[in-house]
Amino acid sequence: MTRFVDVRNMVRWTATQGPEKIITGIMEYLENDFKRWESFDKTPRVASHTPFGVIELMPTSDRETYGFKYVNGHPSNPSRGFQTVTAFGVLADVHNGYPTFLTEMTVLTALRTAATSGMVAKKLARPDSTVMAMIGTGSQSEFQAMAFRSALGITTLRVWDTDPAAMEKFVRNMTPLGFDITVASSAQEAVLGADVITTCTADKANATILTAELVKPGVHINAIGGDCPGKTELDAAILELGEVFVEFTEQTRIEGEIQQMPADFTVTEFWQVLDGQGPGRKSADQITIFDSVGFAIEDFAALRYVRDAVVGTDFFEEIDLVANPENPKDLFGLIGALSPVGS
Repeated sequence: MTRFVDVRNMVRWTATQGPEKIITGIMEYLENDFKRWESFDKTPRVASHTPFGVIELMPTSDRETYGFKYVNGHPSNPSRGFQTVTAFGVLADVHNGYPTFLTEMTVLTALRTAATSGMVAKKLARPDSTVMAMIGTGSQSEFQAMAFRSALGITTLRVWDTDPAAMEKFVRNMTPLGFDITVASSAQEAVLGADVITTCTADKANATILTAELVKPGVHINAIGGDCPGKTELDAAILELGEVFVEFTEQTRIEGEIQQMPADFTVTEFWQVLDGQGPGRKSADQITIFDSVGFAIEDFAALRYVRDAVVGTDFFEEIDLVANPENPKDLFGLIGALSPVGS
């Protein structure tokens, strides 16, 4: 039998535990998995691009457990009544290939993306950071706010989005949770005085929502919106202002902000910071850039966290996902006796 967390149970579990507590827990799993980065199979995601968006598979394995996520990205979906991103994920036992855990990952992807941003910010942002500018207040924005409060204690937010309704939604959701929010009139106004800048937009285009002259010394840029070929958010000149950190270089050169740069542009994979092979922030004035596109090991960590967290609860059910005949060589025997004669 396979453990299954459906949407209803994921929502119940998240509401019961609190999203910020879950984000913090996923951060711990992420750090542990990033520290053993070299033990994982790693490959860029398998993507199918269309004019409407992209559908992707994101696989990895640590030789004991295999995991993958199915995820889409369709920027025009909200205008048609659909979400931009939906997902589900699976864990399997590599020893027999049987799936052991299946869960929705639309909610979980938002939680793990925020947890990844928070984990990285703990090493790359100035520890005295108090203000975050957020450009883009779509589905990911609330989770990002919680991650940065968990990681750095940030509660002061300056937000900007081209959609006034999205900003109103963000303020409505987050003000009761103790955040001090300023709604800016432009991206330029939002970043004034910010210690951290999160860019989180959905348009599948080479956009420039943040220009180099807006980036001041000491800022940490958490660029999470660029996640496919032809989709960027930062002025390329920003990438020359400081050190760029990525998840998996081979994938990020295709999908991230650095797709704008020459193939030999130097970056640091973040696992090297956690493993002690490379420095994180070197000085208070340094500009750090996290060019995040999302990587399978992050989903693997999030899947393991949920799998472990729901043990002993009623937030999952067991489903009969894999045919399991008494005689492993007699699959037909499961149906043969039930088949009408001569049909």
